[in-house]
Amino acid sequence: MTSYYVNNNAQSNGDHEVRTKACSFLPGDKKYLGEFSNCADAVREAKKHYKQSNGCYFCCNACHTT
Repeated sequence: MTSYYVNNNAQSNGDHEVRTKACSFLPGDKKYLGEFSNCADAVREAKKHYKQSNGCYFCCNACHTT
C-alpha cells in the first residue's frame, strides 16, 4: 500500500495532481487521500474532492492523462 496525496492548488490547466508520499514534487499544500494499492483508486478518491484530478507524470504515470 502507498500513501497518496492531492495538491490543493490546481495546475495551470486546472488539474489537481495526485502524488505519492515519496514523490520529489510533493507540494506543501496537499490533502491526504489515504493508502491505496494503485494510483487509479487514489485518483478516484481525489475526484471526490476535486473533479479535475490527474495522476502525477513522475510518480503516478499510469494514471497521468494529457
